[in-house]
Amino acid sequence: MNRQAKSPDDCRTMQEVREGVDQTDRELMMLLEKRFCYMRAAARIKPDRGAVRDEARKAAVIAAAGADAERAGLPKAEIEALWERLVETSIAYELEEWDRTR
Repeated sequence: MNRQAKSPDDCRTMQEVREGVDQTDRELMMLLEKRFCYMRAAARIKPDRGAVRDEARKAAVIAAAGADAERAGLPKAEIEALWERLVETSIAYELEEWDRTR
């Protein structure tokens, strides 16, 4: 069944919590797919392979995630570490795409 999960505040059972987590995970996967589509676009647009890695942009993205986490009351350092991994994985993917399309 593909029903809408309850909001966290409306959950009364662990089954409801798990349904919400599972739905959220599916939504995150769709967002990751979208993010990686942008990596493919970047690989297509960037004329030079060396332009794929942009340390200033990487730092800005991670800092923004940390600031967003802090505002949301989430663990800033852990979110920044997660984003570090996400950005590095994105860079690796973009490099593969750049190589594949040239």
